[in-house]
Amino acid sequence: MKHVRAFLFLALIFAANTITAQSVTEKWPAMHEFHEVMSQTFHPAEEGNLAPIKSRSEEMMKKAAAILKSDIPQEFRTEPVLAEAERLQLKSKDLHNMVITNTPNEAIVKLLTDIHLTFHRIVGLCSDKK
Repeated sequence: MKHVRAFLFLALIFAANTITAQSVTEKWPAMHEFHEVMSQTFHPAEEGNLAPIKSRSEEMMKKAAAILKSDIPQEFRTEPVLAEAERLQLKSKDLHNMVITNTPNEAIVKLLTDIHLTFHRIVGLCSDKK
């Protein structure tokens, strides 16, 4: 009987750790989709390659808009998270407008960096909810 209790206790600890280790993007698919575009455009831009963001700015804008329209997990549905998600959407729209109006690269990189930081603020706010 002691072994059964010990096993159940360890199984419970394992399950709890698995749940808390689950990332924000695993729980919130729209954030995962945005992150995919972000990672594939931001990191090349850091190295001076703006071709990915210039070709995918519309996609990024649409993915950012989809975040607020998505099924946001209840634990993340807080005023600070929603406010940052709205900022992310607006900044992504601004970025796309900058790309289509041929704004200088420096300004595009600056706004893309701000969008990247906004994304990480959202993830941080969501991680604090665990």
